[in-house]
Amino acid sequence: MAGLYSSSRPSSSSSSSSSSLSSSQQTFTSRLLLLLTLLPLTLAFFAFILQWRGGLTDPITRWSPDPFQFPGMVNSGSNSPSDRRSASGCVDLLGQSRSPAFPYYKDWKFDFGSDLRPKICIISSTSAGLEQTLPWIFYHKVIGVSTFFLFVEGKAASPNVSKVLESIPGVKVIYRTKELEEQQAKSRIWNETWLASFFYKPCNYELFVKQSLNMEMAIVMARDAGMDWIIHLDTDELIHPAGAREYSLRQLLSDVPRNVDMVVFPNYESSVERDDIKEPFTEVSMFKKNYDHLPKDVYFGNYKDATRGNPNYFLTYGNGKSAARIQDHLRPNGAHRWHNYMKTPKEIKLDEAAVLHYTYPKFSDLTSRRDRCGCKPTKEDVKRCFMLEFDRAAFIIASTATEEEMLRWYRERVVWTDKALNLKLLRKGILARIYAPMVVIQGLRESGIFSSIVQSAQTTLSKDKFLTSVESSNSSRVDKPGIISSRKIGVTESQATARRILEITNKFSYNSAIPPLSPPVLDDMHMVI
Repeated sequence: MAGLYSSSRPSSSSSSSSSSLSSSQQTFTSRLLLLLTLLPLTLAFFAFILQWRGGLTDPITRWSPDPFQFPGMVNSGSNSPSDRRSASGCVDLLGQSRSPAFPYYKDWKFDFGSDLRPKICIISSTSAGLEQTLPWIFYHKVIGVSTFFLFVEGKAASPNVSKVLESIPGVKVIYRTKELEEQQAKSRIWNETWLASFFYKPCNYELFVKQSLNMEMAIVMARDAGMDWIIHLDTDELIHPAGAREYSLRQLLSDVPRNVDMVVFPNYESSVERDDIKEPFTEVSMFKKNYDHLPKDVYFGNYKDATRGNPNYFLTYGNGKSAARIQDHLRPNGAHRWHNYMKTPKEIKLDEAAVLHYTYPKFSDLTSRRDRCGCKPTKEDVKRCFMLEFDRAAFIIASTATEEEMLRWYRERVVWTDKALNLKLLRKGILARIYAPMVVIQGLRESGIFSSIVQSAQTTLSKDKFLTSVESSNSSRVDKPGIISSRKIGVTESQATARRILEITNKFSYNSAIPPLSPPVLDDMHMVI
């Protein structure tokens, strides 16, 4: 027994040693796991602090394009890391800055006044409200437009709208005042023949003349502002700079050869798929492509399907819009083109870029256009008021039909409800899905930029200053009794000049201004072939 007992003692000692070793290993493993867990967390926190303080460049973005700028917005000046950090919105965001936030910019000024080239401006004559003009302005800022000359009337000239527009950097608001009317009545345009056939006619003809006069004034403003390019665009149109290396109008125009004076953007027309569209820029993605961007056999082979019983392939115009290089003797040639008093400008037409025209995208557009014109709803009278067949038909139906009849007509003529036909024309290339403007504008809206601008404009002006500005702007409007209306531009003071127009022989002979024109019809097919 004693021997047995004595032989068991080493065994007990060995068991105790193994238990101690196992416990030590467990402790070491736990500490190692804790260290491995805390180390990456510590490093991540350290890296975050360095980035926040501006002391570390993210290796992921080191070789990528500038994360704080949209494509085509690379500054030709300094590009040092310190400059980029100062342009970043990170510090402002973490610091609870009250400036409006946008993913690529510090604030909503969009580098206004920077040295980015070429400098592009847009001139527009508009009566639209903020729900349309704000997305329109900022979309074009994103793609590289720096300056806007807005000739405002109607709703756009109301104090609540115009004061917001005036608060946006790069936007110049021009009111249709008595002084403006008198200045435009002295324009050399009235003494020339290229626009004479549009004078002293109502509705669309009157608008066409007014746009041309506004374009003439905008050329002078653009030159004074140091602009390189000028574009006339309506607020229901968006430039789609497809074909550029980046989604950038600035990039697109910077690639144009120096000897080119004018660039033509063929227009695409919106093809709405519902009759309850409220915000066309973010609800419409299907467009009908222009004749110039289609093979001729595809265009004429699908003409009847694409027309759907309407007078023409497009509901309205099909001859696009253009950008002109700012130079001496530049003049408008109607709302769709530019020209030069001293030479025939060299013009190119873009193969991919386009103007997206949101044509009658809302059912309410029928009545709103009707309310802007006082013509009689007869086939004969509408010819002196409207240049295009669909506009004439739309005016007559909006003036004579019931609400239910108008809606039925709108669905048949404007809304693309036949999904099988839509798919067929999409496959043929007649129709196209374009999402870029929708994405950009939706991103702007979700960033809160539009609401921030409105709030900023309301708080910038004191109550007394705002009321004074309202009274001043109202007193200068031309739509008050006793002040000449835009329909009578130059009539009272230029009757003699108007009578002399046909007797004048200019030193230079010009073709007539280019009006809105419909695309080719089937009868033109043999001419093309």
